[in-house]
Amino acid sequence: MEEGFKLLEDRIQRAAERLKELAAEAKAARAEASRASERAERAERELGALKERASGSAADVERADALAREVSSLKAEREELRARIEKLAGLLDRL
Repeated sequence: MEEGFKLLEDRIQRAAERLKELAAEAKAARAEASRASERAERAERELGALKERASGSAADVERADALAREVSSLKAEREELRARIEKLAGLLDRL
């Protein structure tokens, strides 16, 4: 009987530690998603500004294309992070 309680206590302690780890991972993923969102917004603003003052120069067009690719990449990264956060939240809920 004593051994059964010890095993249960160990499992609870491991679950609590895992819960702390998952919470920290979720917090880090949220922060990373926030940074990616900020970068995407900044790139979108810069792209918009470039389009407004576009003089048709090759350098402006290349920069606009690069920014458009960066925005797409950042949006994909944000969605990937959102999926990770949802997965971590699901794991936390199950614990």
